[in-house]
Amino acid sequence: MNKKSASFLNKSHTGSGLLIKRRDFLYASSFATASLMMPKFLKALETQAAVPPGNKVVVVLQLSGGNDGLNTVIPVRNDIYYRSRPGIGVQKDKSLALTDEVSLHPALISLKTLYDEGNMAILNNVGYPNPDRSHFRSMDIWHSASQSNEYWNNGWIGRYLDAQCHGCDKPTQALEIDDVLSLALKGEQNNALAVKDPRRLFGTSNEKYFREMNKSFHTGDHHDEKPVDYLYKTLAETLSSADYIFKQSRLHPSTGSYPNTELGNGLKTIASLIFSDINTKVYYISLGSFDTHVGQEAQQARLFTQLSDAVKSFTDDLKKNGRMEDVLLFTFSEFGRRVAQNASNGTDHGTANNMFLISGGLKKKGLLNPMPDLEDLNQGDLKYNVDFKNVYATVLEKWLAADSGKILKAHYDTMDFI
Repeated sequence: MNKKSASFLNKSHTGSGLLIKRRDFLYASSFATASLMMPKFLKALETQAAVPPGNKVVVVLQLSGGNDGLNTVIPVRNDIYYRSRPGIGVQKDKSLALTDEVSLHPALISLKTLYDEGNMAILNNVGYPNPDRSHFRSMDIWHSASQSNEYWNNGWIGRYLDAQCHGCDKPTQALEIDDVLSLALKGEQNNALAVKDPRRLFGTSNEKYFREMNKSFHTGDHHDEKPVDYLYKTLAETLSSADYIFKQSRLHPSTGSYPNTELGNGLKTIASLIFSDINTKVYYISLGSFDTHVGQEAQQARLFTQLSDAVKSFTDDLKKNGRMEDVLLFTFSEFGRRVAQNASNGTDHGTANNMFLISGGLKKKGLLNPMPDLEDLNQGDLKYNVDFKNVYATVLEKWLAADSGKILKAHYDTMDFI
């Protein structure tokens, strides 16, 4: 905060009939900027072209906390796996068989169905060079698409918005189904929008206090102070965007039956927005925590049940509404877990992991590459052989028709699953 702003915040400010005090400014600022993270271009949303059937949409599902990939996609005929996990290894007869040698966790019933239908692919051994085992640092690397020795303050989806909106009057948009915006969706010029519930956002934005402040902005009833002007401008954009998103979400609300969980409600919101043809190309949502140092079996099973139930409702909804081929949902976690279980029937932070790719528009399906080599470890951890940035490049180039080199700040070869 500069000195001018600090001075402003410590005194009342009088415009033509409008008094803004420090507490009012902070209240309005927290509404307009902290929780909503409004991009500069959202005022133009009302005139933007929609995303009609046939155009591609991405849904990113973050498995927060470091999901244990070995108990997700299970090498059921590998003796090393069972020797390393005598207490938490998933037995073959309890798992969901994909092949003679590979199974899914028993709670992932809907993903097994998607796999059998040809609507899911599995990518193994995904990671990055010189992996970091800190939740925060590794998540930053995944969000920013940086190298492990680079520190960037913007994310790959945010830079996608920057690239797509450069010199255009109808920019694309991204939404995170949450109250706080992740680094992945913060760009250099543009940010996505974080909104958990369009109805609640609409209700909050229509409180009398904010409407009166917005009215004073449009009538010129405010003083020429930069902090106040910025606040008014952001509030105006917030109100416009809240109205637009809420109205769009009501055009074609999902009639599907979803589980009453945070993930279920979030995916239902995403489905309603997709069916409304809102101009949104990327959705972002999270599930967690998968940080299973203790008692992993029960925690992972609980979260996988939520995942399976919500994804089933979402993909059933997409199929019923003819949008399954237009939507690509992919999962990731900031790292996997160590191969050997710990003394608390859990697993500690590891490195490489698997990703699920779910869509009716996949060109390659099933297991896309070999399972982890448990005889070739790096100090007890899996070795990666697929850089996650190659996955991002593929999604950007082949699904979103974007320049991945510009967005990722380097060239990464694309893959052939889409």
